[in-house]
Amino acid sequence: MNAEPLLKTDSVWRTFQVGGQPLHVLKGIEMELRPQQLVMLRGRSGSGKTTLLNLIGGLDTPTKGQIMFKQLPFHAMSDDERTKVRRKEIGFIFQAYALMPLLSAYENVELSLRMAGVPSSTWKGRTQQCLDLVGLSKRMHHRPFELSGGEQQRVAIAKAIAHKPSLLLADEPTAELDSQMSAQVMSLFQTIIETEQVTICMTTHDPTILEVADHVYEMVDGSFL
Repeated sequence: MNAEPLLKTDSVWRTFQVGGQPLHVLKGIEMELRPQQLVMLRGRSGSGKTTLLNLIGGLDTPTKGQIMFKQLPFHAMSDDERTKVRRKEIGFIFQAYALMPLLSAYENVELSLRMAGVPSSTWKGRTQQCLDLVGLSKRMHHRPFELSGGEQQRVAIAKAIAHKPSLLLADEPTAELDSQMSAQVMSLFQTIIETEQVTICMTTHDPTILEVADHVYEMVDGSFL
């Protein structure tokens, strides 16, 4: 295993002002994400796990502390610099799938390549490769409303990995799925880690999927247990 962490947080705090009072949502978070690991952030709603995921993904910045991504000071970058890193290196899977409703599965995945600035000569091959990887090559011309929840989730996964990120972030990816579909998504994540050489960090409050993780961070009130 690579000795260098892909991402490391050092005493990360995130504080919001609510009614003139400070609300400490994250309190001194220390964590590492190593290459080709499946890492889970487990905690109840309101524990701070989604806030932490947003910081790791560069969608927000810490109030104090450091976030090093590929040995670069992610926490100290400008918005433009973070956006460039995010587009190239990070993929997101949101709870609500975030698919364009009028586009087919194929067009949704291709759109993510366009937005990432990937050369157009690679779009067709890479889009088909990703949809094949998630088992949807026969459904690629269907639109989201013609797909089941599990199939929509797999389109979202294909979309997130299309530009070959080094880090994949997933917010409660199994929350809307039954136990059988959840197990299929976890199996798919393990396949993706192997085939795409990606690190996956996901939030969950589902105890049934923890056993497949390389590491689980338990969050309570903005801190790790």
